[in-house]
Formats: sequence, structure tokens, C-alpha cells
Amino acid sequence: MLKVQNLTKIYGLQKAVNNISFEAKKGEIVGFLGPNGAGKSTTMKIAACYLTATSGSVEVSGYNVKQNPMEVRQNIGYLPEHNPLYLDMYVKEFLEFIGGIYELKGQNLQKRISEVIDLFGLTLECKKKIGQLSKGYRQRVGLAQTLIHDPKVLILDEPTTGLDPNQLAEIRGVIRSIGKEKTVIFSTHILQEVEAICDRVVIINHGIIVKDCPINEMRQTGKTMEEVFRELTI
Repeated sequence: MLKVQNLTKIYGLQKAVNNISFEAKKGEIVGFLGPNGAGKSTTMKIAACYLTATSGSVEVSGYNVKQNPMEVRQNIGYLPEHNPLYLDMYVKEFLEFIGGIYELKGQNLQKRISEVIDLFGLTLECKKKIGQLSKGYRQRVGLAQTLIHDPKVLILDEPTTGLDPNQLAEIRGVIRSIGKEKTVIFSTHILQEVEAICDRVVIINHGIIVKDCPINEMRQTGKTMEEVFRELTI
């Protein structure tokens, strides 16, 4: 579970995140939406222990990100907006490296590598250098490394960037499957994607949460996701 309570992040005179609270439970896929500069990536970075909050708290699987950062990192898989990869490493080599960081070894490590390579359709690419891959396949490698240690919570910042329509459909299917057993929160600018795979939606604007509800409740308004988003983020 991911639990955000009264979270605030201030840069100089600007409140990038302003006293927000929300939860994402096991087996739930939450779409985290908002215009550029709304505070999405800042919130995600705090939850993933990449930034410290000015005030408030974030808990991942019961661990506080400030008090128990190592335990949080063991329980979280994080894909930032700008997917950081070592382009000179081979795909399988990179996944072995990431698995080693999480102290996976031997047959257990090789088993996890095989599972994520199969899950994200990387079998034909696993012996290539990452720098030789298309943007879409690099994104798949980034997604694979978030799952290598089988975390309980996934935080995905624009996870489908650069994917073609066929790849997009495949990755949506993977996220839906993963979301049955894990907590997934992801941001996207593709609103149809939220309607297709999310259980809930949290919309943030100017650092403040302006909507938090189940996706079915939003559908019952009779408005499209685009209409609701425009109304709340003007």
C-alpha cells in the first residue's frame, strides 16, 4: 500500500506540492493526473526516496520513506519520467546489475530475469546493447527493471512514453495484470489510458488534489475524462 499524508514540498517560494493526502491499496491501479508542473513527478520522487518532503509523510507497505528508506526501496519499483539506462550495457547484463543491487543472486536472479524478459517481450532484444534499442524497447527495459525484485508497489511516471500502438496495448495489458496483485500508481497524459486500465483517478493541479474518486464514479457523471480534466485544471 502507498499512503500519502499532508505532503508538502516547497522550492524557494513555490509550493510544488501543497498538503496533499491520498492512498493506493493492494490490487489497485491509480492514475495520477495533472498538467505539467502540477506536482505529479515531485510526489512520485518523494515516494521513491529521491526527494525529501518539506512536511508530511509517505508510507510504502507500512514503511516511512524518511525513517525507513532502505525498506521502502526494497518494496518499491520506480520508473521515472526520463528513463535512466546504461546504454553501453547489454539488456540482460543491465538486469543482472539491477538485480544485484537488490541482492538477488544465482538461480533466483536468473529466474527473475527470465520472467521479466518474457513479461515485457524482450526475448529477441536481450543480447543487444540498450543503446541499440528503439525508444519503445528502452522503455520496456525500464519497466522490466522496476519488477526485477518483485516489489509490492510500482510507481510509474509516464510509463508508456515512446510506445507504438501495438506496444501500448501490450504494456497496458501487463500493467492490468500486475495491478491484480500489487499497488500501482502511474502518471500519464493519455487520458484514454486511464479509462482503460485504472480503478481510481487522482487529479492534482497547482500542487493541490482537485479530484480523487473511483473511475466508475467519474463515468457516471456522463462526462468524458477529457471534459472532467479540463474543468479541474483550468
